[in-house]
Amino acid sequence: MPTLQLRRNDRRRHLVVWGDTPLAFRLVDELINRYDEDVTVILRSKQENYGPRIAQLSRVKVIEAAAPDNAAFQQAKLGTARALALLGSDDAGNIHAALLAQDINPDLRLVLRLFNTSLGHRVRTLFADCAVLSDAAMAAPSFVAASLGREGPTHIRVSGRTLYVVRRDEVEAERIICGLADTADQAHPDLLPVDKQSTDLVLAFANGSDVEKAVTPRRHKWLTALRRNFGSVFNRRVGVAALSLFVLLAIGTTMFATFGGYTWWNAIYETALDVAGAAQPLDSMPVINKITQVMVTIVGISIIPIITAVALDAVVSARLAAAAGPKGPFHDHVVVIGLGQVGVRVIAQLHDLGVPVVGIDRNENARGVPLAKRLGIPVVIGDASRDDTLRQAYIGTSRALVTLSSHDVVNLEAALTARAIRSDLTVVLRLFDNDFARLVERRFNINVSRSVSSLAAPAFAAAMVERQVIGTIPVGRRVLLIAEVPVGEGTGLNGMTVRQVEERCEVRVIGLQRRTEQRLDWQPAAEHQLVPRDRLMVVATRSGLGQILASSI
Repeated sequence: MPTLQLRRNDRRRHLVVWGDTPLAFRLVDELINRYDEDVTVILRSKQENYGPRIAQLSRVKVIEAAAPDNAAFQQAKLGTARALALLGSDDAGNIHAALLAQDINPDLRLVLRLFNTSLGHRVRTLFADCAVLSDAAMAAPSFVAASLGREGPTHIRVSGRTLYVVRRDEVEAERIICGLADTADQAHPDLLPVDKQSTDLVLAFANGSDVEKAVTPRRHKWLTALRRNFGSVFNRRVGVAALSLFVLLAIGTTMFATFGGYTWWNAIYETALDVAGAAQPLDSMPVINKITQVMVTIVGISIIPIITAVALDAVVSARLAAAAGPKGPFHDHVVVIGLGQVGVRVIAQLHDLGVPVVGIDRNENARGVPLAKRLGIPVVIGDASRDDTLRQAYIGTSRALVTLSSHDVVNLEAALTARAIRSDLTVVLRLFDNDFARLVERRFNINVSRSVSSLAAPAFAAAMVERQVIGTIPVGRRVLLIAEVPVGEGTGLNGMTVRQVEERCEVRVIGLQRRTEQRLDWQPAAEHQLVPRDRLMVVATRSGLGQILASSI
């Protein structure tokens, strides 16, 4: 997103949003209640999708239109609007609407939701004032981190440095930038508390090994690979039979050495020959040795059917897997349900981190299926709420389940079915409604619930009011934002010290770019007095970003 100066004289000009999705609802609510903005929403119907919820919000004007076209934009008075957010699910449709909007109002700030971020970077250059964001890209790191048992995304790139979220006791004190939250109460974490030392979750500078440590699978990779390969050859019944035979061979060797008068080396030698069918009957042999020899020879004969069963089982399993699903079994992997816009990013990031993944989607043409095939990620096509579908993905030996369908009920049903198979499974659940999520976590003992729209809406809202949000840090179901804040001439920030900014707003100043310098000072003096054209890098709560916005205009 380009760095821009606020147009302070346009503060009260209204904002326009196109869309009736959960993200649209969250964004409009954020703009009205956090930033005190007047919003006009263009949507298909007040009776469909999230139209009824949007229409119930105060200080929002709703316009019904089939598409964001010239007629709808004229009715929304786009010519006098300050910014427009296009939140449709079709990238091409959002770009087309942006071109129409620019013809109506060349000075309009545009915020586009695009799934294809590489396309977005190119498209942004076509417009004078445009921010391109992807809610899927913002939310995916949080789901990945939760499936690996960590708080927040693994790392964030800011001004040439890699920052990461970590527990205070897991990092050296000199690498800590600031405290983020006190998570003693996991249901209601205290974000940016006044007592900075009480924070157990911090933002720190990363070195090369931190990200690797953060995502290392629970078991060593070689051990996981050994288990997976062993399991692909032996099923449970064949394994029990083989183990029983080897126990009998050990007993036979012990009998030869203990009662038969052999040394241990000769006992092993005699057992090996008998297993191979080279046993020599001798009338003069002691009775105990005759009994042992017969037992060992029978065991040797029995090994041949076991080897045949193993080979046949491997062939049959391979043919069944090729016809009906992925090859297995799998161990210590993450099962991802729903390979849509968020799911495709989650499986890609897990794959990049070296974490085994199995995907599930009922639609063989889902967005993430082609990517999964290219990456060699196995995919099960079927209903994730069915017991047999989850078992086909080896949910019983997985490390976590991540449900990313766009329907809350589907996600919850799949999660409960998986828990019925394995009660201690780590479940990361995508849910829209926060109150519903809290109840689910408490009643069903679900580990983590996340809302894509809740994670992304603060960044979209900040972009609408011309703030550059560098990254988001999920803490439970709440969000902290890393943002760049310019100091303008005659604004509330002008003349304040860094300490005063932190005391008056819910923010932590993590960097300062002085107007006379190009570099970012990561440890600004608390008593530094801000002047116009200084730029602050801050970590802020959602309300804190609104407070510092009010001070900068």
